This record gives sequence, C-alpha cells and structure tokens, in this order.
Amino acid sequence: MSNHPYLAVRRTVATAQQAIASAALMLSLLTLPLAHANEIDAPLSLPRCSADTAADGCIPTDEALEAAGATIGEIYVDNINIFDTRLPEEDNALFRFANWLHVKTRRETILQQLLVKPGDAFSTRLLRESERVLRANGYLHDAFIQPRTWHDGVVDLQILTQDVWTLKPGVSFGRKGGRNSSSVGIQETNLLGWGKDVGIDYKSGVDRTSKAFAFRDRQLAGTWWTLSAEYDDNSDGRAQKLTLERPFFSLDSRDAMGLTFRNERRVDSLYQQGQIVDHYAVVDRGATVYTGWSAGLRNGSALRWTVGVTSDELRYDALPSTVSTTLPPGRRLVYPWVGVAWLEDQYLATKNQDQIGKTEDVALGWNVQGRFGIASSSLGSDRNAGVFIASAAKGWQPTPAQTVLLNASAEGRLQGEGFSGTRTSLSTRYYFRASARNTFFAAASIDRGLRLDGDQQIQLGGDNGLRGYPLRYQSGNGRWLITAEQRTFTDWYPFRLFRLGGAIFYDMGRTWDGNAAGDSSRGLLRDAGLGLRIGNSRSALGTIVHVDAAFPLDGDSSIKRVQFIVEAKRSF
Repeated sequence: MSNHPYLAVRRTVATAQQAIASAALMLSLLTLPLAHANEIDAPLSLPRCSADTAADGCIPTDEALEAAGATIGEIYVDNINIFDTRLPEEDNALFRFANWLHVKTRRETILQQLLVKPGDAFSTRLLRESERVLRANGYLHDAFIQPRTWHDGVVDLQILTQDVWTLKPGVSFGRKGGRNSSSVGIQETNLLGWGKDVGIDYKSGVDRTSKAFAFRDRQLAGTWWTLSAEYDDNSDGRAQKLTLERPFFSLDSRDAMGLTFRNERRVDSLYQQGQIVDHYAVVDRGATVYTGWSAGLRNGSALRWTVGVTSDELRYDALPSTVSTTLPPGRRLVYPWVGVAWLEDQYLATKNQDQIGKTEDVALGWNVQGRFGIASSSLGSDRNAGVFIASAAKGWQPTPAQTVLLNASAEGRLQGEGFSGTRTSLSTRYYFRASARNTFFAAASIDRGLRLDGDQQIQLGGDNGLRGYPLRYQSGNGRWLITAEQRTFTDWYPFRLFRLGGAIFYDMGRTWDGNAAGDSSRGLLRDAGLGLRIGNSRSALGTIVHVDAAFPLDGDSSIKRVQFIVEAKRSF
C-alpha cells in the first residue's frame, strides 16, 4: 500500500509545501520596503458623468457616450520616450542621451493599428481591443486609450504609450540542464519608428550554432498585411522561411489570406538520460496557402472558416561520419484542408501575473480551433491519411484573487492502422494573488504520443520544466509534470532599468512508455529550488531573466547536487 500512486503524490505534495515554507523567509527579504517605481498608468481625465450633465466640465462615461451615439473626433497621441524626463528621477544626462539616440515610435505607426478612426461611432469594446493590439508590440511598454474631451456629440481620444529601447546589440549567455548557450548580434525591433523588425544574430546552443538574418513587417505598406522572412546559416545546415499573410487582425475581421514557405536542412539527435544516442540528417520542407472568412463578431463571439492546401515533406539520411541505427521513416503529405475557429470576446487586464509591473492581457473566453485535411497518393502524398490539428483554451476567475487557465491540443494523422504521429496535450495553470506583490502559482500538464514519428520525442528535463536535472533527461511516449511556485514581485527598481522579483519552486514529473531508440525513464523525479527574476522594463527584449538554483531530490549519483540555470523566458 505504501507504493500506491495516490500516496506517492500525497508525499510529494507535502514535500513541496515544506520546501516552500522553509524558503519563504529567504524570499521575504526581497519585499523589504524600497523606493517605489513610477509606472505608466492610465492617463488621468476629467470626472466621468452622464451625457446630460457633461456641461458641468466632466466627460460622460463610456456607457453614456455609446448611448448618446457619440462619434470620434480628433485622436491625440502622447508617446513617452524610453525615459520620462518629466519625472525628476529620470531627468539626468544619461537618460536624456538615451532618449536622444532612440527614434520614437511614429504617430502614424500607432494610429494605423487602431480599430477606430475619426468619424466612427464611439465603441468601448474597440478601444479596449485597440489597447491590446498596441500592447502586443514589443516596442511599446504599455498603452492606454480614453476620452479626452467631449463637445457637441463628438468625443476626442487620447492615446498614452511609452517606448522601450529597441536596438539590441550585445552578448547574452544562458545555462540550463547543465548546458551553456550564448548569442551575439544586433536587432532593431522598431526600425526608424515604423514598427519593422530586422536583425542579424549568431547563436551557439545545445544542438547547433547559427548565423541568422530575420526581417518582419507587421503592417506592410501601412496595411494589416504581415511579411516575415528568415535565413539561417547553421553549423548543421541551412533554413529559409517566408510568410506573407493578412490574418484575422481583430475580433470583427471578415477575411484572411496568406502563404507560408519553409526549407530546412539540419541534424536531429535522439537523447537518453541527457546524452545523444543517435543522430541523422534531416530535410524539412513545407508550404501552405490559405484563405478565410467570417461574419465578424456576433453576440460577443466570432466564428471563422478557413480553407487551404499544405505540402509537408520530411526526409532522413544517414550522416557520412557515423553509422546510424535504423533511420526513422520520412513522410510526404500534400492535402487540402478546412478549418474552423470560435472565440469569445472576454479578456482580463492585470499586472504581476507572468510579467513584472507590466499590463498583461489574459484571454478568459473560449478559443476553440480545428483543422482537418485529406492527404492522398493522387495528390503526390506517400500515403492516404487524414491530417488534423485542434486546440481549445478557456479561462475562469472563481474569485477576483484567483485565475484558472486551461489549454488542450491534439495534432497528428489518422491512417489505416489508427492514429499516427499524434501528440495530445492537456495543461492547466492556477494563480492565487494573496496581495498585489505575492502570487501562488501552480501548473499541471500531461502529454501523450501515439505512434510518434521519428522527429517527435516527448522529453523531460532541465530545459522543459524539471529544473533540477540535465536537459532532456527522460523521454518516452508520455509525460506529466506538476509545478508549484511562490512568486514575489518587488518595488525594487535598480537604476530605473530593471524590475526584480523572486520565486521558490517545486517540480515533479516523469515520462513513461518509452519503446523507441533513445527513450528512457528513471521513474518519478522531483526537485526544489529558488531563484531571482529580472524584468527589463526599458528594452524590447520582452523577457524575464531567470537565475535559479535547483536541487534534485531523485535520480542517480551522476546528477549534480545543484543545477544552476540562467535563461531568458517570456514569463515569470
């Protein structure tokens, strides 16, 4: 009875609680009172009132403006530079020089992303969605839109944004799972203030070194068309990628179209207990063209349809310098497909959830998407198969202090022998905000593969959630992982450049059902640790640097007693 899985989970959860409690005192040092940092906030306005009392010098509420049939007049843009020199603490020679070097986002770049224009009917929903569109840009720290003046049935709007430093020359270094990575290059994510992204980079990672050139224009020629191109010259091959598309850019978008292309040659490896056990050359080519349509936003939700054609080819070759074991089978699929998506207009704007001191837009409404195609030999495929991809996401707020996010996905093929090359995933994230600066976070996920292809391997280790172990330490056809984390967001703002936070964490998980070359499992693995979080509120990197010390609680004697992890991630 002592080995029952339920009791094992009870014991591991108790261990997590003890680890978090014992380290709480260390983390509390980060919350000592320090100088409070000024944040960009929603701009102050005149008092809000009803439309018939606006003559008293106030602006009607959003609801009153809509009920009165107000139209939009002038749109004013107040774009603050990287440093707001109107604040005494940011009015110094160094910050003024940085502002002088930086080309601010142009007024036209901001205005062309709005979903409203002068003469349109006032719509609170479109203003909030326009804020989300602006905040999604890496070159803006934050964005707010609100009425500025009200006169004769016309409401003028004010947009408040703040730039970040978008020229990113420099050197970076990271370490996770006992392996180092580094990068040197230069990237400009807001070229001359027009919102265009261009960069040259040299990266040295676990699998390869790479020299890359990338360009992206999210609003080609002032439209909603996106052009993205990338060329990589790698130590193990080359890669070219191109995307030209006009997506569903808003909830009320009526049409979409686009094409994508990729051509890549590389070397892939199979791992066992963090070590390479086999590798082979890979040729990976694909292209897709599609078009879509929608009736727009109706009763708070949007239904979208897409149709397209995809070509997907994957080929494996033995490397001349090695004697490989049996090569994985390749594939060539050419298939038309139809897709459908349904999403709800329900969002939450919050702070200090996955970022530090930055407004985060969290989708709480349903977002369900699916796509199904038929590949056949008559179209040039090497087999007859149904090809599918599906996903669903939903969020809830049981109380104002709690947020729950659920995600599910499935992708693969349906062939004569059943599901093949199929991977399913289910995950949930839970946030409990005890205060404005302390949040408890928990996450659980499970992944399952069915007749996985040779390029698919479900792994678990220091690079994907199990922080106390070497990268890619376990592998198999299934994986589950549970994480508990106490997060602290501080007021500390060193040099008015960085936001600091901290975390105490506990991870546990395992893989199972490994039956292919390179698969491995060492049973249940657990770790505990603590770390520092460094958020850069002045740079377009949009990342949080993690500096962690993780202590493995299981595994064999070859594993180091402590794993030091330094990496940049998109979230806390």
